[in-house]
Amino acid sequence: MDIVQLDRTAVRESVRVVELAGPSDWDRPTPCDRWTLRLLVEHMGVQHLGFAAAARGEGADPDVWEPRPSGDDPAGWYRGTAHAVLDAFAQPGVLERRFALPEIDTEATFAASTAIGFHFIDYVVHSWDVAASLGVRTAFPAAVLDAALPVALRVPCGARRELPGAAFRPALDPAPGDDTLRLVLSALGRSADWSPPQDS
Repeated sequence: MDIVQLDRTAVRESVRVVELAGPSDWDRPTPCDRWTLRLLVEHMGVQHLGFAAAARGEGADPDVWEPRPSGDDPAGWYRGTAHAVLDAFAQPGVLERRFALPEIDTEATFAASTAIGFHFIDYVVHSWDVAASLGVRTAFPAAVLDAALPVALRVPCGARRELPGAAFRPALDPAPGDDTLRLVLSALGRSADWSPPQDS
């Protein structure tokens, strides 16, 4: 699979797990500090819209990255944002474009394959975040996880990961025998053993 196909698979899995949420689930805690499931899904959806805009050459506009509410049907709203980014990434010639991603760098632009790689690793990890919040499992093909691991290992370490609201926390030490998903998660500061508090 190329990076667009890998990303499509990750995004579709994120839609699947988000659609498992029921009306009483949106206030559940998630592995992302300070975010309920609703806030996490809203972040995921806004990122889809921002990356879709970037694929059209409009990513430098800060308005496309602004948070927005998901309304009375967060799963349906999220599905729509996922379709928007998948459609944008499927356009002819997308891999020849450069993406403006001001949340990463306000001065530079990124080759499409690099930018879509950022999106891909986000949605492998965020799919797991949602699944962990709901107490269910993700179902990624081995090829997706095998592709995600080197991307995760290339994410820069350093003080930026310790800032409030950082996308990824400092890497955790993997345990002997960890499977590929666990290695991806630990590289990005997630504990694969996270679960919601018992009273959630």
